[in-house]
Amino acid sequence: MIQIMHVFGIWLAAFFTLSIFSFLYKDNPFYKFAEQVFVGLSAAYWLVYIIYSIMVPNLFAKLIDDFSGNIVLLIPATLGLMMLMRLHPKTQWLSRYPISIMIGTTAGISMLRYMKSDILEQVTATMINPFSANTVSGVLGNLLLIIGTITGVYFFYFSKKVEGIYKVPSKIGIWFLMVSFGATFGYTVMARISLLIGRLEFLLSDWLHIIK
Repeated sequence: MIQIMHVFGIWLAAFFTLSIFSFLYKDNPFYKFAEQVFVGLSAAYWLVYIIYSIMVPNLFAKLIDDFSGNIVLLIPATLGLMMLMRLHPKTQWLSRYPISIMIGTTAGISMLRYMKSDILEQVTATMINPFSANTVSGVLGNLLLIIGTITGVYFFYFSKKVEGIYKVPSKIGIWFLMVSFGATFGYTVMARISLLIGRLEFLLSDWLHIIK
């Protein structure tokens, strides 16, 4: 029985893989079916995960064990129920309050996090002595880091028209930005290619047994 289920799972995975690949030819019912199954399974999985991994241990279990000590947990529970009111047209206005609190809190936390990671730490990383490295490659890397940061920021200076010699650092900044965007795009393509290789390896090895 286990062997039959294993073989059935492989054929099912191969069917959905080929259904997704069929979109390379044109949009078709097989692709739409696989896409809808994927979305539905993802939604169901995250619903079950949130209930049993977040709500049960962090809300229900604590309220059952010590209701008076954890009565403050009724506030997020009430806000969560108010968010579900959006499903009913006459009570959907109640969902605006928890949604606004969630968006405002998330924006505030994200602003502090990105302020630290993308601004303060980036600025701190450029405040270095370029000749403190012990190797030529290290010194060269420090110089490129400083020059790239300064010229990249200078490129976004739009308060005054850049003319004459002032175009030089702007052009250098463009080069650094293009190299950065190209490296990011290349990394993204490489990640997608690795996923493609994994699917092709599954089809040729586990399904068709052409390769070992």
